[in-house]
Amino acid sequence: MTLKLLAVSAALIAFTVTGAVIPGVCDEVSRASPVRVAAASQQAAPDFTGINNWFNSKPLSIADLRGKVVLVDFWTYGCVNCVNTLPHVTGLYAKYKDKGLVVVGVHTPEFPFERSAANVQAALKRHGITYPVAQDNDSKTWNAYRNQYWPAQYIIDRSGKIVFQHAGEGSYDQIDRTVARLLNVDS
Repeated sequence: MTLKLLAVSAALIAFTVTGAVIPGVCDEVSRASPVRVAAASQQAAPDFTGINNWFNSKPLSIADLRGKVVLVDFWTYGCVNCVNTLPHVTGLYAKYKDKGLVVVGVHTPEFPFERSAANVQAALKRHGITYPVAQDNDSKTWNAYRNQYWPAQYIIDRSGKIVFQHAGEGSYDQIDRTVARLLNVDS
């Protein structure tokens, strides 16, 4: 029994020290392993579907955004990795919103308390988010994108095709350069 307890303790310490993610328990992407597809599948971007609330905007659709470069950012306010990316997303929006970039945050909750519209609204205020945010409580837009991670960014070109996707923290310069290239401006 003591040997078994020692083995379990060692395994827990190993998970804690290495920052390992236990599949099915935590679906957040660790900082060390971003998922990146520089030239995404060039598939048409799915529409925003099953949205419970829109903040900072009237309801949007991908068709309405044709001719614009769009960054779709999947996040939830209870995810530390998501919160760490927000200054970069809001900075990108501030930098390029007058040049044709539209950022749409898709708040897809992981936990029940994140489903509250009042809590989402408070998070938008706390983080200075002024771009449109869709509340995706039933994960319908999440599923339409076949998304698996918080946070995740999808860049959509002017014709409505996904040309870049990234999951997790990081790759901020690459995201900036991709947006700048699509907008034909200097980054």
